Amino acid sequence: MRDGIKVYAKTVPDSKIKAMKAECTLDAGLDEVIALLLDVKATEQWVCHTKSCRLIRRVSDTELLYHTEVSLPWPLDNRDFVTHLRVIKHERSGVVTVEAPAVPGIVPLREGVVRINASINRWLIRPLPDGKVWVEYLLQVDPGGHIPAHVVNMFACRAPIETFQNMRKVLRKRRGG
Repeated sequence: MRDGIKVYAKTVPDSKIKAMKAECTLDAGLDEVIALLLDVKATEQWVCHTKSCRLIRRVSDTELLYHTEVSLPWPLDNRDFVTHLRVIKHERSGVVTVEAPAVPGIVPLREGVVRINASINRWLIRPLPDGKVWVEYLLQVDPGGHIPAHVVNMFACRAPIETFQNMRKVLRKRRGG
């Protein structure tokens, strides 16, 4: 645990790449966090290693498709993917699930960039009584190409800490703090 952020890794059957889960409390309301997750351009400010992010199509107020390119250090090739993001509100519990898997085939491949065609990417956001939220983030992805599994697993455990730290800063700035 670092900075109130807990990160867990789990072995996945038939994969050398571990699934990752991170959780923390954010000093923001449910609507603020959802608005940030739906703000595609803002993703560049807070998601670790994001080089660029652009909206492809807004299906509705709670569903969109966007393209992301992730910067990786030399000699590794950058990765890109298209996310199909859907916000699902569970009225009884007040919990919100944000499903954001990578989906194939929507954007043409680019030379020198490795395409990620499938991932499990899920946010669970639970409002807390003090105006804060508890957030759990789950990610299972095979980055493709030629990256040793131990390097991927190392990045996967560090990235959520930086991402949540950046998310806190952006949310604070949006609140005027």
